[in-house]
Amino acid sequence: MAAKGMPKVIAVSSGKGGVGKTNFVVNLATYISSLKKKVLIIDADLGLANIDVLFGITPKFNLKHVLLGDKRLSEIIVNGPNGIMILPASSGVKELTNLNNFQKIQMLSEIEGLDLPVDLILIDTGAGISDNVLFFCGSAQETIVIVTSEPTSLADAYALIKILSRDFGKDRFKVLVNMTRSEKEALSTFRKLAIVADKFLNLNIDYLGHLPYEQHVKDAIIAQKSFITLYPNSPFAKKLSILAERVMDIEPHDSAGGLQLFFRKALRVG
Repeated sequence: MAAKGMPKVIAVSSGKGGVGKTNFVVNLATYISSLKKKVLIIDADLGLANIDVLFGITPKFNLKHVLLGDKRLSEIIVNGPNGIMILPASSGVKELTNLNNFQKIQMLSEIEGLDLPVDLILIDTGAGISDNVLFFCGSAQETIVIVTSEPTSLADAYALIKILSRDFGKDRFKVLVNMTRSEKEALSTFRKLAIVADKFLNLNIDYLGHLPYEQHVKDAIIAQKSFITLYPNSPFAKKLSILAERVMDIEPHDSAGGLQLFFRKALRVG
């Protein structure tokens, strides 16, 4: 998709924390930007933001300043590595954990003023089923749900999918199984989720793929660099390149996508 056209808007979420969601977003954006694509990350974990931390940058302003009326949205976007654009949120601000309708309208007004050459917008949501998570997932063209083989991860992912399907009319989900020991384990994990989604929700979910467990992921986090930058020849990096191609091949469910539509839809269903 050319940067002059409408960007793909993809939310990345999970039922529970600790499944590597933000790490996936950072590495996915890093790889796709290496393909000369323009990527914007919206840090939508508004109360516990950490995209900036993983990239090793310190934004002076964030969404809190926009919602307070101190800054325009265009003034808080920062550039990360490889030309990745980042819309930073704030951390430790309770008031942002549940946006009210006025704040959503305010974001709509600001977003309509943006004119960005973007191929892909990745929305890194919080985990769980909070109003903010549902707001962003329910508004994106596509939703990628990150799971691990832990029963709690599967149960919480099912709860997220259930609410988005039942209350927001979402009928397409891509599932990524993270931190796996083997492809066999990944497929077994996906099937467990797919079976209950089909049985109780009459919903077919799609297998995006899997990423292997890497013991050096923590090293990359401490270094505040993407894992694939430090370990470009690792099994993780090779699998990620395959996933990135699949993400870029996703045909948006809503062909009239883009930033403005993204927030208009959010206001209708949020």
